[in-house]
Amino acid sequence: MSESTTDTGGIQQGGKHGPLLDEELQHETEGLVRSGRSTRAEEFRDPEPAGEDQPTGDRIYPEDRRGNPEGMSQDDVDERTDIARSLGTSAFPGDRDSLVAVAQENEATDHVVGLLRSLPAGETFENVQDVARALGLHVETHRF
Repeated sequence: MSESTTDTGGIQQGGKHGPLLDEELQHETEGLVRSGRSTRAEEFRDPEPAGEDQPTGDRIYPEDRRGNPEGMSQDDVDERTDIARSLGTSAFPGDRDSLVAVAQENEATDHVVGLLRSLPAGETFENVQDVARALGLHVETHRF
């Protein structure tokens, strides 16, 4: 007798038991999954720990896993993103005054407008990277 599986909305059901038993089994393990530690009253019921050369499944990841470019903090990325959203690509190339005007048209925050006003006068900026450098923000370095 072969076991068949069907996919119902992302939940796989085995052919050996039905949806009610699947829900019951899921309910039994919910505490363990949510707590991240044993939920058993008797220690002997806990599963054996993983061996030295086996993965444990409880790796600790840093809080921020968005993949910031090397040399840039999340604040640098966020600030540069705010500037880029306020300017768009049509603002480039442009000087300080034209960038401030575009940002104001796009209803940029006072913080972003203030940053753009602090750019050096008489310099043309080709892209957001140039603006970030002029503001002293860290920028990513390209790998070769």
